[in-house]
Amino acid sequence: MKKIVLCCAAGMSTSMLVKRMQTEAQKRELTVEIVAVPAADFAAELPTASVVLLGPQVKYELARFSQLAEPHGLQVAVIDMMDYGTLRGDKVLDQALSLIA
Repeated sequence: MKKIVLCCAAGMSTSMLVKRMQTEAQKRELTVEIVAVPAADFAAELPTASVVLLGPQVKYELARFSQLAEPHGLQVAVIDMMDYGTLRGDKVLDQALSLIA
């Protein structure tokens, strides 16, 4: 099963987006796990993640997190600010799926 990790400042602001993404995944009959975690827990998620998306508020961590994820063969990307702010679960799910190798 693919695991999509959304990472934000405290892990709470992405919870509504995760719910929207889960609803969209169910509509598409996709078997994926989608979780939200605080940036402090980023490294702990690497062994089980398929892709990591960063909330716009932690985009400054992109370079560092990408380096940490590289040995695991993971992509790290920043969620589009508009998609994040308007909770476009379908668009963010599409972004995540496009990054999974």
